[in-house]
Amino acid sequence: MRQTIAGVSGVAAVLSLCLAAGGQSPAVRIPAASGPARDFSTLQIMEQVVIPNVVGRLDHFTVDVPRRRVILSGLGNNSVEVVDTFAGRAIKSIGGVVQPQGVLYLADLDKLFVAGAGDGKVHVFDGTTYAKRSEIEIGESPDNLRLDPVTKMVVVGFGEEDGGLATIDPVREVRVGEVIRTGGHPESFQFEASSGRVFVNVPDAGDVVEAIDRKTGAIQKWPLKGLQANYPMALNEQDHRIYTVTRKTPMMVVLDTTTGKEVARMRVAGECDDIFYDAMRRRIYVIGAEGFVTVVQVKDPDHYEVIENVPTAIGVRTGTFYVKRDKLVVGVPAKGNEPAQMWTFEAED
Repeated sequence: MRQTIAGVSGVAAVLSLCLAAGGQSPAVRIPAASGPARDFSTLQIMEQVVIPNVVGRLDHFTVDVPRRRVILSGLGNNSVEVVDTFAGRAIKSIGGVVQPQGVLYLADLDKLFVAGAGDGKVHVFDGTTYAKRSEIEIGESPDNLRLDPVTKMVVVGFGEEDGGLATIDPVREVRVGEVIRTGGHPESFQFEASSGRVFVNVPDAGDVVEAIDRKTGAIQKWPLKGLQANYPMALNEQDHRIYTVTRKTPMMVVLDTTTGKEVARMRVAGECDDIFYDAMRRRIYVIGAEGFVTVVQVKDPDHYEVIENVPTAIGVRTGTFYVKRDKLVVGVPAKGNEPAQMWTFEAED
């Protein structure tokens, strides 16, 4: 199923889609934005694509830009799903991975990397045929995958008490180098190209953000002052700011990457698992399973304003910001008789 909606506000469009799908409201409660009333939504819903035969939780996303495809992990379904955004339909379901979490498509190599939390491996697939190329042993619970912008190596977070970041040569499809130990399971992490540092959310190590100098191995731990369970993270390298989101209490915390000092915090969508920075509009999108996306405007590096809470549906916590096409994509898990879906929102100026 594909539904395209034009000329309707993002909030009204989502409500109409949910009512059409079964009369259920997309969220139990929607906190009011703190900013002034807007004439239109910052996120206009444009498309709803059914992903058939997928049950359970949906995890992380990646984008195949040349083919205009979005690829997402069906964590609870033991599958990786491929959606053709041009055709508006799911075109492939990839099996052979136990509890897939992080996914990363590399266009230069035409390869898809998938972290299997259930089998301790990163699986490598051909980006055209989706045939499996190789399996790389990592360790317990491999999760997020990132491309190091400087070394062009693939980095994966894994492990629990002895967790860390492992490095993969994406050309040879083998592990290389030493593990960067984080003292707990690393959740989201981001690379700062200008300094060679990596910032890591490590809730197991005291709910801190770790700033790791990859040249010296030195680690700075930045506490979040009374907040717990920091999972998603986004980097605004130009402003030297890290945005991290906690679940207890649901807050977005802004940290100065030069000092580790907290410069702002605000209430955002609860149970967030993905956050994205829109550099062109200087906005932050916080996707929360509470049932909405909190949109935060960056007024300057130290001042932020929640301008809208855009309704989605209960359980929507992951997605991706498709920068090339100015779209925020979210995964809607199956519920009752309703199938899993992928909703696409267009960012508005």
